Amino acid sequence: MEKTLITYSTVDGQTKRISERLAKLATQSRVDVLPISNQINLDSYKTIIIGASIRYGKYRNEVFNFIENNIHTLNVKENAFFSVNVVARKPEKSAPETNPYLIKFLGKIKWKPKNLGVFAGKIEYPKYKFIDKYAIKFIMWLTKGPTDTSKTYEFTDWNKVGDFARDLKL
Repeated sequence: MEKTLITYSTVDGQTKRISERLAKLATQSRVDVLPISNQINLDSYKTIIIGASIRYGKYRNEVFNFIENNIHTLNVKENAFFSVNVVARKPEKSAPETNPYLIKFLGKIKWKPKNLGVFAGKIEYPKYKFIDKYAIKFIMWLTKGPTDTSKTYEFTDWNKVGDFARDLKL
């Protein structure tokens, strides 16, 4: 059976949850799910999928470093990239060709993923430290999102995650 790697960068864990769901949906390959910060030998994988979340409008540096350090391997393997961000909760910003974070990211890297996905993330106000809670609340207020800091808001469309897994033939 073919081996697939799903490697992820997450701040609060939603990208990890999405990665694990993709792995559970796999029927045609064995899937390893590992943090992007791990030392990973990519040689044994036929397919490499990278998932990354946005915090304050940016992907973490570890995502850029992983791609830069492994670009030659990524280019010769089957591959995909998916972005997890709360702006994707809006239908007009929930596709690879309309999501501003993914578009900006693709313009900054030399790698051209063969498959792209965008998933809305999660806001977990009760879990955040004071500064993050109110910075995110302000961003949500500006973008007409939820601002009740006593609640958690999950925007991930799990059916869309399933469609992505089927499209990748995992």
